Amino acid sequence: MVAPFLWIALLAVVLAVPGLIMLLSSGRRRAAHERRPRLRPVRRLIGLLMVLLAAALGLLAVSVVQYARLLSDAPVGTISFVRNQPQQFIATLDLPNVGQRTFPLNGDAWQLDARVVRWRLPALLAGMPPLYKVERLSGRYEDIDQERSAPRSVHDLRAFPTPDVGALKRRFPAWLPFVDVQVGSAAYLPMLDGGTFRLFMDPRGALFARPADPKTEALLRDAGW
Repeated sequence: MVAPFLWIALLAVVLAVPGLIMLLSSGRRRAAHERRPRLRPVRRLIGLLMVLLAAALGLLAVSVVQYARLLSDAPVGTISFVRNQPQQFIATLDLPNVGQRTFPLNGDAWQLDARVVRWRLPALLAGMPPLYKVERLSGRYEDIDQERSAPRSVHDLRAFPTPDVGALKRRFPAWLPFVDVQVGSAAYLPMLDGGTFRLFMDPRGALFARPADPKTEALLRDAGW
C-alpha cells in the first residue's frame, strides 16, 4: 500500500506544476497592435490559488510523515517501570518509530497521549486509512491536591519537529476540508515497580494498555485495579 503522505505529495505536485505555469507564463508574443487579453489576470489568479493549495498540501504531506497507519488494533509499543523512591519512577518506553527511551516520572500513575487523524470525503473514497502518532508521556497523582501542587513530569514524544496536522487544519480550514483531526483518548494506569504494559491503538482512535506478563497482572491486582 502506498504511504498516505505520498498520495498527498503527488496531489500537491499535480496542482503546483500547472499552477506555476499559469502564474508565471507571459503568454505568446503579440504584435504591437494586438490588445492584451483580459483573461490573463484571471488565469494568473487561478494559478496563484493552485500554488497556494499545493503549498498547503505539501505542508500536510510533511506533517503526515510521522504518523503511522491505523488499520486494526495496532501495537503502539511497550512501557515498563522501576521505582527509585516513593512517587518517583524511571519509565522505559519502546516505540517502533522512536526506539527505546527512558524518562523520569513523578506520581502514582502514568499517562500516554496520542493524536489520531481521520479523513473525510473524498480522501475516504481513495482508501486513506486513519493515522496516529504518540505525542506525550506524563505522570499523574491520585490525590487531587498533589496533582495541583506536587512536581509534575511531562515529556514530548514527537520524533522530529514538523508542522502539525491540527495546526494546518486550523490555519487552512477551507483548503483542507478532507482532514478530520481527533485527539485520541489517553491511556493511564498505575506505575508499578517492575511492571510492563503493552500499548495499543484501536481503529476508532482509542489508546489502551494491557499487562505484558503475569507479573504485571499480579501487581495490578495487588494495587486494586
